Amino acid sequence: MSIKIAGTGSYIPERVLTNADLEKMVDTNNEWIVTRTGISERHIAAENEVTSDMAAAACRKALEAAGVDASEVGAVIVATCTPDYTFPSTAANVHRKLQMSKAFCFDLSAACCGFLSALETGTSLMVANKKYRYVLVVGAEKLSTIVNWEDRSTCVLFGDGAGAILLENVDDGSDSGLIASDMNTDGNWSDILKLPGGGSVNPASHETVDAKLHAIHMQGQETFKLAVNAMVSACRKVEADAGITISEDIKVVVPHQANIRIIQAVAKRLGITEDQVICNINRYGNTSAASVAIGFDEAVRTGKLQRGDLALLASFGSGLVWGAQLVRY
Repeated sequence: MSIKIAGTGSYIPERVLTNADLEKMVDTNNEWIVTRTGISERHIAAENEVTSDMAAAACRKALEAAGVDASEVGAVIVATCTPDYTFPSTAANVHRKLQMSKAFCFDLSAACCGFLSALETGTSLMVANKKYRYVLVVGAEKLSTIVNWEDRSTCVLFGDGAGAILLENVDDGSDSGLIASDMNTDGNWSDILKLPGGGSVNPASHETVDAKLHAIHMQGQETFKLAVNAMVSACRKVEADAGITISEDIKVVVPHQANIRIIQAVAKRLGITEDQVICNINRYGNTSAASVAIGFDEAVRTGKLQRGDLALLASFGSGLVWGAQLVRY
């Protein structure tokens, strides 16, 4: 038994928010943003376009790529920190929008490391129970709803979007899907990147809204330092466990698109070439849980990743949660 990646898909909203647009909204400029982040533009969902809409659109493309009907899917896992509602789950809304008949659906919250966490969970579900022939693993975010558009240190970073992969349980004995992983959490750093308002610590009130606690709060320098070390460490652990050499055996590395300097630092320490790295941060910014999923789909659809190739996924996010995964497409 092996877990094959049967299809991939992604969805990017139509509206583009450029750095020039942001210059009119907040005290910043294109040179500052590009130099420090690598971002030139990001896509923003329409007002009536919610997280489950984007997730469902990405899922449709993954199903189409695999030639599988939504009625055949046994489970849907949506990784998101911007759900449609606190409850019901965004995955349940995806179930409705795809007109599914039998899928077990739930959300997973691990911020920017959400897609890797969902892929780990989905694969484990399929290994544990063969009744799950097909599982959709999705990363989807409408981060524009939790950005403080007056905070120039964070509002330039984030965009909206979704990505999905369809996993298939096959009995061909092939070495495919998720081969090795290293997933980690260190809650001692949970305060450096968070959404303070709306939970049980700070329930929604006039005071929390006035204090802008329902927007992303981030200590950027601390996050940067921790992200590079954590992702490199996880990648090296996967390399050792799988008995491969990253610089020689990996066709593409798909890192979380948080900051171009983080991506470059990780690539340098792993000894990989620029051509091996999937980087779309200049066009999309940081789409959190959707980031790696969008990058993986892009690698497939542009032909950079072919059947049988190895890909290394790496991510880091609030929690702190981080990890790396070796997958064969």
